[in-house]
Amino acid sequence: MNLPDLGRTYADTPDDGLLNVVDVEATCWDGQPPPGAVSEIVEIGLTVVDLAAGRRLGRHRILVRPARSRVSAFCTELTGLTQEEVDGGLPFADACRLLAREHRSGLRPWASWGDYDRHQFTRQCRATEVPYPFGRVHTNAKAVFTEAYGLRKRPGMARALAVAGLPLEGRHHRGEDDAWNIAALVLDVVGRGAWPSHPAGKSAP
Repeated sequence: MNLPDLGRTYADTPDDGLLNVVDVEATCWDGQPPPGAVSEIVEIGLTVVDLAAGRRLGRHRILVRPARSRVSAFCTELTGLTQEEVDGGLPFADACRLLAREHRSGLRPWASWGDYDRHQFTRQCRATEVPYPFGRVHTNAKAVFTEAYGLRKRPGMARALAVAGLPLEGRHHRGEDDAWNIAALVLDVVGRGAWPSHPAGKSAP
């Protein structure tokens, strides 16, 4: 799939007032990676949230073909993803362009459960010299949720859903489903009046 390099044109368009909630799955192993292998994103889950309306607008899934690793049996057991499935995904650079083109990732604020997803994109963009696809405003939803509920420890996503009295929809450790569930937690925090209106920006590598 050939996507145009849209460069910095995204910065010329105003933000549309929506939030992208992102969750990634990456190649992983039960122990150390094989020689020469590195952890690479194989799935990007994204749910678009209208914070003002208090609803999730759409869920999306982008499969990414790894270049320097393969999906292990451990990874398949954890995520349900297989090597055959991700072989049909986009190259990482094209996936990043798709985020920018279809989901306005360079303009919209975005959130993830913790900072792992942001750091994984940062590392992989640096390693592959692919332009970082997100803008400056990122919110660590786990930290905001923890503060909103007055918890002593930051919970995992499944535990947070239980705390909030929300169902876990779909399969845990599947990016598309996790992003959908994290979006529900974001809206729960919004309903409590605790979602930051101007979160601190953490952006490109």
